[in-house]
Amino acid sequence: MISIATWNINSVRLRINQVERFLAQEAPDVLCLQEIKCTADLFPREVFERLGYGHIAVHGQKGYHGVATVSRLPLSETARHDWQDNGDGRHIGVDIPSAGIFLENVYIPAGGDIADRTVNPKFGQKLDFLERMTVWSKGLARTPNRHTLLVGDFNVAPLEADVYNHKALLKVVSHTPIEVETLARLAAAHDWVDLGRKHIPAPGRNYSWWSYRSYWRDKDQGRRLDHMWASPALAARSTDHKLVEETRKWDQPSDHIPLITRFDA
Repeated sequence: MISIATWNINSVRLRINQVERFLAQEAPDVLCLQEIKCTADLFPREVFERLGYGHIAVHGQKGYHGVATVSRLPLSETARHDWQDNGDGRHIGVDIPSAGIFLENVYIPAGGDIADRTVNPKFGQKLDFLERMTVWSKGLARTPNRHTLLVGDFNVAPLEADVYNHKALLKVVSHTPIEVETLARLAAAHDWVDLGRKHIPAPGRNYSWWSYRSYWRDKDQGRRLDHMWASPALAARSTDHKLVEETRKWDQPSDHIPLITRFDA
């Protein structure tokens, strides 16, 4: 059995105590972090090493974005795709030979506030990012025996049940029809299996993000922005999937919560 977690931590150095608490409590074999907001030389490597997560791959960036994968199992870095086409640290891929899994950790752009690429270049960059990932996924489809797990903050809530109010959010970035359609093309490119919905079928509640303001008002206005997708061969190995929602009640939490999926070896 192997367990893999993903979490947009919204600054790993600011919340390293929470990461340490999470690892002590849940003990996943591998943790993928997004929005670490630091360069590789400032990543708190010594904390992870002390906790037994001595195998580390970091694609960092000063003050913004950045992704990292830490593991108790040996890993080797395989890729850093620039799907943003601007040098941002938004992806890192690793091979975990003992698990037979290629793990792709991604932080898809949020896309700004206006769902129109003609007036909001950030929204266009988000759609282009997804399209470049789709081309990549089509290449993976030519190697069906490659067990691949794609995880991270996708910044898209694709299903009606993935948001607290479908009609109210149709024009809000993260749930607009064009984002949902673009993400669906990515999913179809490799027949990715959405593990969140494999194990918690819609319309089951499955939120992973809340704005700080609404959460503090005790309003359950969540969205499912974080995802774990598996290639068909790997999806058959998944045994369970959970969301660790209690982290949102910790002091100075991230606005995202961790997801964990377990797989048969």
